[in-house]
Amino acid sequence: MARTGLYKSEVKKARDSLLAMGRHPSVDAVRVELGNTGSKTTIHKYLKELEEEEGAQGQPRGISDALQDLVGRLAARLQEEADIRISAVRAEAEAATGRMLQELEALKAAHGEQGLRLDQTQKALIAERAAHEKTRDERQEQSAMARTLEVKLHAVQERLDENERHRQSLEEKHQHARDALEHYRSAAKDQRDQDQRRHEQQLQGLQAELRQLRQEAVIRQEDITRLNQEGVRLIAELSHARQALAEHHTLEARREQQLEALQQVASAKLVLEAQLAARNEALTLLQSQVSKAQEDAASARQQWQQGERELAAVRARLETHEALLKEWRSRNDEKQQKMNGETDQETPGTAQS
Repeated sequence: MARTGLYKSEVKKARDSLLAMGRHPSVDAVRVELGNTGSKTTIHKYLKELEEEEGAQGQPRGISDALQDLVGRLAARLQEEADIRISAVRAEAEAATGRMLQELEALKAAHGEQGLRLDQTQKALIAERAAHEKTRDERQEQSAMARTLEVKLHAVQERLDENERHRQSLEEKHQHARDALEHYRSAAKDQRDQDQRRHEQQLQGLQAELRQLRQEAVIRQEDITRLNQEGVRLIAELSHARQALAEHHTLEARREQQLEALQQVASAKLVLEAQLAARNEALTLLQSQVSKAQEDAASARQQWQQGERELAAVRARLETHEALLKEWRSRNDEKQQKMNGETDQETPGTAQS
């Protein structure tokens, strides 16, 4: 934008500055030197006057008067064309402003419609809260019924405790049978020794498999990490889907679910009673298997202790190897840093040469 009140002295100062820098003092160059202010016609007029004054003082002129007039007319023509283009741009800007105002009115109307929808949503929320209160009352009734079922379950638990006391009595009776089987254990000692040697061989094989499984565990851990990331994404999607599904559930569906839950409790009670009867029948069979299970447990315990000792030794060797590897890596890093420092010192010398 051209400023008003441009003085000839300012144009002369700008022209002298351009000449001092060895640049030609054209109208555009002088206008840039003035900070893009002032009319090109005014600047051209002042430049022409300055040249005439200097010409009157005997200084040689750079161009003829006819050429200067031509330049002045061209500058005036360029100014007129610039004004025409500015007017066109201004008209386009005003048209765009009108379109934006129309869009703003449309947005205001849409905002009003959204407000009406929000009021309707709030009314629906109030109705849903009332239904929720009613459902809560029904849930309290269901809770009372559940407490009644808990009392019945407590009675069943007492019966189970009585059966447990009966089982302990049976264990005392079977203790005598265990004493009678002690001599059989002595005879089976040789067989156990053979089994232990066989188990030791199996333990060595298991240790080899354990090392292989550790290597596979590293690979599995990477797969687990990737699956965890995928699982987080799927859980987020599932959460959104569940929220959308919960919004479409009706009160009747909730009541049916509660009724089904009560029916499942009743069914579970019947199943529990049947399992209790089966447990009593299986108690005798379990007692006969106690002796053999205890023998197998003792043998397995010895094998497990031996395996733990060997595993501890393997872990100690593994920790030693890891410490040696860490020390080797530290030394390798120090050596690499030292080589990098020598390379950095050689680089400036190469650049100087």
